[in-house]
Order: sequence, then structure tokens, then C-alpha cells
Amino acid sequence: MVTGAQGMLARALLGHLAGAGITAVAAGRGDLDITDRKALQGAFAVHPPAVVINCAAWTAVDAAEEQEAGALAVNGTGARLLAEVCRASGSVLLQISTDYVFDGCAREPYPEHAPTGPRSAYGRTKLAGERAVLHTLPDTGYVVRTSWLYGMGGNSFVRTVIGLERERETLEVVDDQWGQPTWTVDLAAQLVQLGQGALAGTAPAGVYHGSNGGATTWFAFCREIFRLLGADPERVRPLSSDRYARPAPRPAYSVLGHGRWHAAGMAPLRHWPAALAEALPAMRHRPAEEPAGPAGGPAAPAETSETMREEAEITCDRCP
Repeated sequence: MVTGAQGMLARALLGHLAGAGITAVAAGRGDLDITDRKALQGAFAVHPPAVVINCAAWTAVDAAEEQEAGALAVNGTGARLLAEVCRASGSVLLQISTDYVFDGCAREPYPEHAPTGPRSAYGRTKLAGERAVLHTLPDTGYVVRTSWLYGMGGNSFVRTVIGLERERETLEVVDDQWGQPTWTVDLAAQLVQLGQGALAGTAPAGVYHGSNGGATTWFAFCREIFRLLGADPERVRPLSSDRYARPAPRPAYSVLGHGRWHAAGMAPLRHWPAALAEALPAMRHRPAEEPAGPAGGPAAPAETSETMREEAEITCDRCP
């Protein structure tokens, strides 16, 4: 079962599962509200899943600063209820989480066991969901943190840059926030393999980091997109994040370490430039699909899954 089924990551998951011949139930917000225990129990009674991948989330980072209770209902309480129903049914749960659980003060990649310290309401609510899953399912609960997602089936930084490259002469992009762009297709394949390892007993439960390897800034990421588009990277100019204030603080450094995959007998995801080079040709020729609204919870100003949250980090010299 894949919750948050209209989201960008969920769509990549469902596509990968179909290609692998694995039967999956796609549960979007219209089908399943993860904050409703009875709805969850009813869904599990009809389609008892061996593995649940929870992509449902409140991901409107700035809105969460003023509506933390609403974000917590989906990211914290919803994850806890889902874990409890999984425990009753004997299902494995893969909970998608975020780099925002860290404070962003590190100077080297965060290992999976690093102390958390979220600085935003969004990060606090996602951490609450992590803790609920790991506490409720010590042997069958998996937390997979990811970052800077992009892919087909939704809006993302990559999609925004493709459009603005055609429209704007120059762009300004923040150059003091470090992270890891992650292609949904790569992460989807890794999640499916992790689920299979969980069922086979070869993948220990706990925390994993599901991001493409390497590290970059938004500015350098944007320049690489320009280069792959055949555009002049010099049209992209650096911008300090202190010139672009947002309600929720962004981590200055949220590069994730990937050491835990070896315990599961799996290789980490490849480095981000190789993934981007493979992803971009299809993305540049297909229009973005409008997100269908918040996933897996009550109506709220959220995206449909763990999508990229940083589109507004980019500015341009002719923006109104």
C-alpha cells in the first residue's frame, strides 16, 4: 500500500511497483485519511498490505509555522495511527521523512544516528512521526529520510528552473544552503528493495537516509540544470539566503550520510549529477502536473507528498 498516492514520490513508487509486477494499493487523500483510525482499519481489512510506504504528509513548510497543530495531525498523529494499525495487522511500515529533522549546523554528512534538532515546525512534526513509528514498530518500522526531491508528476525546483530558463535572462539562486538533490525514480527503487529486504528479514528496522549522493548548493544545482539544458550557466547568479527571508528557517547544511544501507546489504543511491542527467530529458519535454492537494489527511495548505519544498528559493532579475 502506498499512501499519499497523488504525490510525486508516490507516483514514482507506483510506476516502479507496476513495472516490477508487484501489486500495490494506491491510497490518495480521497481514498484514505491517515488521521482517521477507523478509515485505516477499514482499508486494511479490505486490502491487508504486507508493506505500507507512507508518502502522505503536510509539506507546506512555511504554513506549518502558523499551523503547527494541523501539520502535526498529519505528520505526527497520522504516522502514529498508521503504525498502530500496521502493528495490529503485522504489516511493515516505511515512513518517509526529511532532512529538516536536523538543525543544519553540521559541516559533514549527518549519519543516521546523529542527534536531531529541528528548527522549524515542519521538522518538529516530521520528527514526531519518526519517533512514533520507531516506538510502535521496533522490529518492523523503517524511517527513510530524504531531501530536495524532484521528478515527474509534480512541481519541483527542477521543473521551476526548466520553465524560468526559457522566460528569464538571468536567475538568482541561494548559494549558502547545502543538500542533496534526489530523483524520485532512484528513491522509489530503493524503497521497494528495502521493503523486500524487510519481508525477507535481511534489512534491519530503523533509520535510513534515502538521498542521492554528493552535495551541492541550490545555486550550483541550478547551474548544472542550465548546463544540461544547453543554456549558459553564467546566467545563474549566487544569492545569500539572508536576502530571502522565509517564515520557516531552512537548514544551512542538510547533507545526509548513507552508512546504514550496508547493514541491509544494499548500495546507497548514486551521486546526484548522474541522476539529474538521466532525469532531465523527460522532464524538460513534459508539462508539470498540478498537485491534487494535501495527501492522506484533512484539507490543509499542503502538497501531496514529500516533494521538493524550495521552489521559492529562486528569484530572477525580472520577477515582479
